[in-house]
Amino acid sequence: MQLIWLRSDLRQHDNTALAAAAERGPTVAVYLLSPEQWLEHDDAACKVDFWLRNLRELSQSLAALNIPLLIRNAARWEQAPAVLLELCRQLQIDAVHVNEEYGIHESRRDAAVAEALQAEGIAFHSYLDQLLFQPGSVLTRTGTYFQVFSQFRKVCYERLHRSLPALVRTPGKQAALDIASDPLPQAVDGFATPPASLRDLWPAGEKEARRRLDTFVDAQIDYYKSERDFPAKPGTSQLSPYLAAGVISPRQCLHAALQSNQGEFESGKVGAVTWINELLWREFYKHILVGYPRVSRHRAFRPETEALAWRDAPQDLAAWQEARTGLPIIDAAMRQLLETGWMHNRLRMVVAMFLTKNLLIDWREGERFFMRHLIDGDLAANNGGWQWSSSTGTDSAPYFRIFNPLSQSEKFDSEGLFIKHWLPELATLNKKEVHNPASAGGLFGVADYPAPIVNLSASRERALAAFKNLPTRQPAGGEHE
Repeated sequence: MQLIWLRSDLRQHDNTALAAAAERGPTVAVYLLSPEQWLEHDDAACKVDFWLRNLRELSQSLAALNIPLLIRNAARWEQAPAVLLELCRQLQIDAVHVNEEYGIHESRRDAAVAEALQAEGIAFHSYLDQLLFQPGSVLTRTGTYFQVFSQFRKVCYERLHRSLPALVRTPGKQAALDIASDPLPQAVDGFATPPASLRDLWPAGEKEARRRLDTFVDAQIDYYKSERDFPAKPGTSQLSPYLAAGVISPRQCLHAALQSNQGEFESGKVGAVTWINELLWREFYKHILVGYPRVSRHRAFRPETEALAWRDAPQDLAAWQEARTGLPIIDAAMRQLLETGWMHNRLRMVVAMFLTKNLLIDWREGERFFMRHLIDGDLAANNGGWQWSSSTGTDSAPYFRIFNPLSQSEKFDSEGLFIKHWLPELATLNKKEVHNPASAGGLFGVADYPAPIVNLSASRERALAAFKNLPTRQPAGGEHE
């Protein structure tokens, strides 16, 4: 008997561990509920709810293959070895199959489970699945992990030209087992159920993920490069929550993009090439997580930036978190996050730079807040994005590049459509005033909209001074701690 332990791979199709398990014999699936661990990792309530909803869909599709889905509790990952060992004994499991996960805690958990099982003669098989390339296989000439995305991408392209990662065969129906699937909980302790309005935006299941991918590739990918930066336009794929939970795989995304572009990823349609690049950014940040473990320990990728004199400014932080900074593009983006569990990617950079540069508040505060609210929260991508924006990370924006929220707003939401959607109190302003109500002849009281909490030019100078005072940049190094 084979056991697949599901984690961030909540799908039946193109699932490496599931296919490998089913090939070897009768298969049972298990999912561990780990609420204490999820709280410690700042997982959002809407994200946990999304996992549960996708598990419900997956349970039905596995049932059609006669694969029962069992649910077990391991509040913390330290309990996983004992819980899984007990299950393996009960079911007389020969081997456990998993798809690799990345991050210090994930690696330690899997190593501990493998050790406990192997001590009892139960095999533990781990597969590359949520990435196109094994971390450690895309390296510089000196054998270190890349720190610059463009160089990483070049090697990925060379590898893709040689061989494209193939889609994995979906297992067929197996003979029925005398094991019943477990019912799935509606909610998990410590995580509130999100409002129906948020859930409706993100339907669960592989069919929905595939529908989004097909719609994007058929109707939108050609315009992706030109429209992806405009938050009022439907310019992005809206697949990130499905990728983060593994409801769809990066291989499925890559194959669909290549199909739309006659098999090309460096030429042809610029939209498809740009989107494939985004898949590789996702890949890059996961490789960084493995190559530089300090980033999953709340530490800056660039060690010298640990000396930055961040401000302790709880009122400014709260204003940013609660969407009342007095800068419409920032507040509109934060409302989008709070109400939908998602934020447009261009705006993620804009609000992150505002927090870390204009307010000079530690990037870790923003990283944590995002994780606690994002339905697509992913340690590698979220950490990579925050460290890029705050100039503490790999391949990051140079410290003197500081987005001006007003010019970003005028450039990417010129008509103010996005702002007015999320800040209806500004609906009466014209398209010039809506970006900066404070400039509209002293109309600070526009429908109770607050005055800006910071002077953009003065705060920019403050940030430049703080970064200039840092010790000389150190090489980032690849220490494994």
